[in-house]
Amino acid sequence: MKKSFFFASICILLYACNTPSVKNSKVDILSSNIDSTIKPGDDFFLYANGGWIKRTPIPASESGWGIGNLVMEENYTRLKKINEDAVAAKATEGSITQKIGDFWQSAMDTIAINKAGLAPLKNDLDKINATKNIVELLEVAAELKTKGIKFFFNDYVAQDDKNSEVMAFRLDQGGLGMPNRDYYFKTDPRTTAVRNAYKTYLVKTFKQLGNVEALAQKNADAVFLLETKLAKASRKLEDTRDPYTNYNKMDIAGLSKLTAAINWNNFIKNIGIYKLDSVIVGQPEFYTALNKELTTTSIDDWKNYLQFHLILGSARYMDIVTFNNYFDYSKSLSGADSPRPRWKRVLDAEENAIGEALGQLFVKEYFDETAKKRYSNLVEVIRAAYKERIAHLTWMSDSTKLKAYHKLAAITKKVGYPDKWKDFSTLQIDKRPYVLNIQRANKWWHQYNINKLTKPVDRTEWDMTPQTYNAYYNPGNNEMVLPAGMFSVPGMKDADLDNAFVYGYAAASTIGHEITHGFDDQGRQYDEAGNLKNWWNKQDAAQFNKRAKSIIEQFNEMVPVDTLHINGNATQGENIADLGGLLLGIDAFKKTAAFKKEEKINGLTPMQRYFLGYAYSWMYEERKERISSQVLTDVHAPAKERVNGPLVNIPAFYEAFGIKAGDKMYRADSLRVNIW
Repeated sequence: MKKSFFFASICILLYACNTPSVKNSKVDILSSNIDSTIKPGDDFFLYANGGWIKRTPIPASESGWGIGNLVMEENYTRLKKINEDAVAAKATEGSITQKIGDFWQSAMDTIAINKAGLAPLKNDLDKINATKNIVELLEVAAELKTKGIKFFFNDYVAQDDKNSEVMAFRLDQGGLGMPNRDYYFKTDPRTTAVRNAYKTYLVKTFKQLGNVEALAQKNADAVFLLETKLAKASRKLEDTRDPYTNYNKMDIAGLSKLTAAINWNNFIKNIGIYKLDSVIVGQPEFYTALNKELTTTSIDDWKNYLQFHLILGSARYMDIVTFNNYFDYSKSLSGADSPRPRWKRVLDAEENAIGEALGQLFVKEYFDETAKKRYSNLVEVIRAAYKERIAHLTWMSDSTKLKAYHKLAAITKKVGYPDKWKDFSTLQIDKRPYVLNIQRANKWWHQYNINKLTKPVDRTEWDMTPQTYNAYYNPGNNEMVLPAGMFSVPGMKDADLDNAFVYGYAAASTIGHEITHGFDDQGRQYDEAGNLKNWWNKQDAAQFNKRAKSIIEQFNEMVPVDTLHINGNATQGENIADLGGLLLGIDAFKKTAAFKKEEKINGLTPMQRYFLGYAYSWMYEERKERISSQVLTDVHAPAKERVNGPLVNIPAFYEAFGIKAGDKMYRADSLRVNIW
């Protein structure tokens, strides 16, 4: 995946002015963002983006601000208009327009939402409170899971890693209220502050549920202790990257032995699965620990655990008290001082609920065939460049190269928007409480995914909406998915973007990045059909791992905030993809007329603009809280390191900006990483 954002949403502010044409103006995006007080060889990220960072403070409601925010602000404005027009349309019941309009109205009716308080969740809370034992509790838990409430563990439907033609039921570790296991154990000041804020949030929630102070504290302590035990049994972030050790296929009888306290036949039936031969368990040791807690922890503690997670999972769609309790905790992770505007938060929720329905209306207006053709052609240019790079590798044998060519040629490209749209006709959206619309949408998506278990794999499906500012590579389908929103530049028309800029901003940062994921530490373990299968000979695999180790060690040295080092092992896939994307972009760009002409734009050579275009794709300023959380929980390094990290390995960068020994970013040839 190309981009990484804190939480699921991204938020945007309009660019300060109408950005002039990159081709024709003496002042363009790239040159105007340069901070000339910084040497490009000392800190290229700040050299390229420092001017913009100096004049653009992070809004109080945001954990960070940058290019993704600027791009998406235009989309927010467009999507808001689509919603307001849907409200005014008074559309036919059951139509996409009716669902969009009613969702917007129910979410924006703050008077009704605040008046209702926790009332919309009363039925769910009553069911939890009425349970008398673990058997009954698990029945309620199954129902709530279909409504999108997360606890106990993570369960989902995905392709079988070893048979990509089949959809499988997957079970992973989960059940935590904080982002991952490290927050329960690390003792640095920032992590400790998050943990303390979470404990405070637990107490507030139990008081809101009607408990006196002492009982609220007792319940909070019990839930935190329970989660700590689950966290202790959870694998670390880097240990979840190995597709083999996280693939443990077993039948229901085997699963029942692993966690005898759960009647899996009943649980599976209660979440809507009526026939299931096997499951894939990611981390069996977690389920052993969960089984122990289900048999030794009191039913009252488990009931409190469920109640809290129901509130936690619903808080963003509830009254002001419930939301503010949640926000007070979440800002310890984000650093934001105030909530984002409600209408943007609603659009984020709508994106998750019925985003593809919005996308149908979005692409009609904002992504033409000319743009789609440009980026579709660019994929083929990058694919050809990759084939050439493979051919020139000195460390890979001819037999493995032939298989790599085969996989590369088989990568499917999806550009702009899907050819086939999802059918939302059975999804009920109305003007009743906002949180209930969210629950119904979650239930629709749950059933939609469960239904895949009985159908052939749909390789045409998209897992992102057209308006998304992101992209991904899916190893199971051996495909790259490039939504229309990913290619936007704030305030610019696509036709006005010069090739050097486009090759750095889109070809390297997005297309080259995603195609390289097919050959990173994880992607290389899947064959051309998307199956987890070793197609490398032993010597070639050893050579790859040796080179990957170098990039792991390189990023391990980086300290983006306080004393926190980047986890080079956990981030290696993204770092390999960043480096590969840049190299592919360079190879492809050097074949263009724009490069060969060597014509400067605003004093910048084509290759300088290429690297500045890449840096522009990572133009972010982030709060320390956000960076800290990202280092602990994300497989993506922070933005600054994603620019400076790969560039130190690229000879063309040294040539373009005259990087010499003594510059902070200089690395001797022997210390530069070379994989693809």
